[in-house]
Amino acid sequence: MRHRQISPDSALGLVSTLSFPAIVGTADMMLKSAEVLLVGYEKIGAGHCTAVVRGNIADVRLAVEEGAKMAEQIGQLHTKLVIARPMPNLEAIFPIGSRLVVEAQQKRGYSRLSNRSIGLIETKGFPAMVGAADAMLKSADVQLASYETIGAGLCTAIIRGSVANVAVAIEAGMVEAERIGELNAVMIIPRLLEDLEHTLPVANYWLDEQSKEQPLPIFTTQQRTQKRRKLVALPELEKVPLTFETREKVQQKAELESNLELPLQDE
Repeated sequence: MRHRQISPDSALGLVSTLSFPAIVGTADMMLKSAEVLLVGYEKIGAGHCTAVVRGNIADVRLAVEEGAKMAEQIGQLHTKLVIARPMPNLEAIFPIGSRLVVEAQQKRGYSRLSNRSIGLIETKGFPAMVGAADAMLKSADVQLASYETIGAGLCTAIIRGSVANVAVAIEAGMVEAERIGELNAVMIIPRLLEDLEHTLPVANYWLDEQSKEQPLPIFTTQQRTQKRRKLVALPELEKVPLTFETREKVQQKAELESNLELPLQDE
């Protein structure tokens, strides 16, 4: 893993968008258009997200322009800013210093979803996002990496997989999100740079070293929570032979008994 350092005199660039998928796409464009360092994102609610980059003034200007152009094309651009040499007091208070990148990389850990394409679907409302995520997982071989909330009811489901699978899953997720609620934004990034990889949210399940080889849990409709009861042998019953007599034998026996009782009555 590379830990790049930037000069204290480096410029600061910020681009703000109105959705999380848009800011991820904007950050990707900035990183691929110039030699800049992605410090991270700042989410202030109501759907406002800002990508922060550092580098020399020429690279920062180019990165901000390209990122803002990309965000404007999808109708998600809010504001942009370039500061040539930010004051030390500014870096001490605001989350804009390169020190944050190193700390984030050290805390990140292992991820089984690294080096895969990424797809993002943002909806207005949590049920629509859950439904879209379910549709994506059922339609293609993708994994749900995490989800992000940025206020104003905006939720983003983040999936990882091959480019083809992500494209199929995103298409299915869009249809389901529009059926349930309101679709706000989508984004597909085929290839992630290292800086962008380390700033994206990933669920703890994918970071757990001990669960590398463990499959995802499969839940059935009927969970057997009780232990199986042991069978107890019943005592054997006494065998009684069964007899069967016809009506004629019963009548003959009754007549015989009555004849034997007659002499007793005469006495």
